[in-house]
Amino acid sequence: MEGHSRRDLLRIAAGAVAAVPAVAQGVAQQAAPLFFTPVEFQMVDELTEIIIPADDHSPGARAAKVAAYLDKSLAESFEAEPRQKFRVGLKLVDKLSGELHQKTFLESTPKQRVAVVAQMARNEKKPKKPEEQFFVQLKASTAFAYYTSSIGIHQEMEYKGNTMQNEYAGFDAGLVPIQLPDSSK
Repeated sequence: MEGHSRRDLLRIAAGAVAAVPAVAQGVAQQAAPLFFTPVEFQMVDELTEIIIPADDHSPGARAAKVAAYLDKSLAESFEAEPRQKFRVGLKLVDKLSGELHQKTFLESTPKQRVAVVAQMARNEKKPKKPEEQFFVQLKASTAFAYYTSSIGIHQEMEYKGNTMQNEYAGFDAGLVPIQLPDSSK
């Protein structure tokens, strides 16, 4: 404590006491979903990781915290419809899993979970069934959340930001001769 006045020590102690609630609140927000139930959150986390899995190039949706982004977005939604659609969609996932494997989605093996997602994605271009429509919504939401995350932008897309290039990598339109229409016709 040498070199510190009593006033310095009180200031440090007061700062530490003030920081504890903020840190605890941040941890609590990460631990408890805002919109989803814990089981729903786990389902969304697994579904998004199946859609964008980790590979040798970059981490997947789980590392990018896509489920947390979706959870927060739905919790902050002014409209009830998106929240309702998501909840109904997750029930459809469990129903489809039950039909295919006689287990809920989370009780299924990883291979069975992928099979459920593959079944939902079968008619992705022209979804007819409600679970296929939910998949299209889930995939779009997952892609948006992932590619707007730091992991998606910087690791997957390798975006370097506003950096100086050593050479021009584009197309120089000034070097292409312009062809004017023949006016004699």
